[in-house]
Amino acid sequence: MSVRRLPGKGWLVLIGGGEFSFGETLGVDQVWLEKVPEGPIGFLPTASGSTDYGHHFAEYLSASFERETVTVPIYRPRDARRQKNLDRIDQCAAIYLGGGVTDHLADTLLASPAMEALGRKLGSGGIVVAIAAAAQILGQRARSMFGGESLAGAAWLPGGAVESNFDPGHDRRLRQLMADEGVQWGLGLPAGSALLLGPDNQLQYVGTSFLLEDADGDFQVLHG
Repeated sequence: MSVRRLPGKGWLVLIGGGEFSFGETLGVDQVWLEKVPEGPIGFLPTASGSTDYGHHFAEYLSASFERETVTVPIYRPRDARRQKNLDRIDQCAAIYLGGGVTDHLADTLLASPAMEALGRKLGSGGIVVAIAAAAQILGQRARSMFGGESLAGAAWLPGGAVESNFDPGHDRRLRQLMADEGVQWGLGLPAGSALLLGPDNQLQYVGTSFLLEDADGDFQVLHG
């Protein structure tokens, strides 16, 4: 199987999407939270730019799992350079990257000290969770929300591209990403599904995902 991620002692969790307020990610969240040691969950609202998103997410994790959540207020590039925010990332047991707009996430986080801090978190044994647009930006390339173009991703999934909220009956956008230079595999993640990538090539699935190794080929169906 061609799915791969940056090396490290922690777990990288890719969630296809879903509204936590409607319970659509409850099963997925149960699985990754079981891997998180004691300590707060850090929430990054970067992709959405919403100040309310973190508040509602904290209420959800508290009510559903009795876990504490703190918002790491990274909204603009300068926020991704502030030492206070880097310290917050270091102090959390896990970091959750909320959904929103891939372009905004790329402009704010990529090549920033905050992105380096997230990489250290994953490398040292922490948990990094990314949903929807945040999962997409971790690929080699990501689909822009504007004009049908693509943009450089964080390359935490070397050679990979992710399409979130995926419907296998409408796969054109993922296949287009597969044609980008450097993209060797594509992952389609429907809402409510997740792929958990652990150390030593461990893989864990929640729900059903779709792997593509050829832009013109057939999908491999990955069942949880």
